[in-house]
Amino acid sequence: MRVIVTGADGFVGQVLTARLHAAGHDIVAIDRSASSQPGITAIAGDITDAGIVRQAFAQGADAVVHLATVPGGAAEGDPVTARRTNIEASMALGEAAIATGKCPRFIFASSIAVFGAPLPAAGVDDLTPLAPTMLYGAHKAMIEQWIATLSRRGEVDGLSLRLPGIVARPPSPSGMVSAFMSNVFHALRDGRPFVSPVSEGATMWLISRAAVVDALVHALRLDATLPADRAVTLPALRVTMTELVGAIAAACDSDKALVSYRPDPAIEAGFGNQPLLRTPRAEALGFRHDGTLARLVDAALSTISAQGTTA
Repeated sequence: MRVIVTGADGFVGQVLTARLHAAGHDIVAIDRSASSQPGITAIAGDITDAGIVRQAFAQGADAVVHLATVPGGAAEGDPVTARRTNIEASMALGEAAIATGKCPRFIFASSIAVFGAPLPAAGVDDLTPLAPTMLYGAHKAMIEQWIATLSRRGEVDGLSLRLPGIVARPPSPSGMVSAFMSNVFHALRDGRPFVSPVSEGATMWLISRAAVVDALVHALRLDATLPADRAVTLPALRVTMTELVGAIAAACDSDKALVSYRPDPAIEAGFGNQPLLRTPRAEALGFRHDGTLARLVDAALSTISAQGTTA
């Protein structure tokens, strides 16, 4: 397939494009800092630029994986840029996909932020209504509806994947309020103190980068009847902060006492109070999480090693 990937030089995009290319697909990689890779057409630019989008679709497309976004905290800080990227550019990508005339598969990286906060104490499942409270979550919910509408019209073959917390991201500024979920891996691996902005008993939904890439590849080749709203919440492991710290410390032969706790009520409410998660729709379609906390931690630490950073 000819696959266009936005956000291709990002945390997930780098691995996804390399894997798709290795599988023999023709990849067009769009990113502001798109780096040239053998056999991959790299386009350096912003998806809000109509010329960049035209260039990407000049030779058509069989599929699109839309990863580029302005995330949570960054969206709150710059709502104008967030709207242009998360809504207007996403809609323009859909229109460019329609113009190919091929009804291409369109995979959209959505987020659990579409459910808002606080989440229902009884848990989240396939029937939980969307009630975003952050701009980021609202943007994701809007584009989910856009993709579902285009799919009902037979213009694209869309699927939105609602991603949980992905670990372990690089420690560079990401604009994500949930960055602490990754930063704790870096601190314990390096034997540094870490102050957690959520309490010991805070609960989170987590998945490794490897499992997310597996999900995106699976979504591209999925040949099954998709749900009417063309959206699935990916399976994730639900863990407490104490469990996560203990598993990382054990894997790194580090001291879990390096982690102290200074809960921020807003962060705890938004990212440390995630109830039971039930994802039968995704599981029936063949999507999977990491299996165990130990496997997730191993995968996340392997990601950090691949980044070559100890910062």
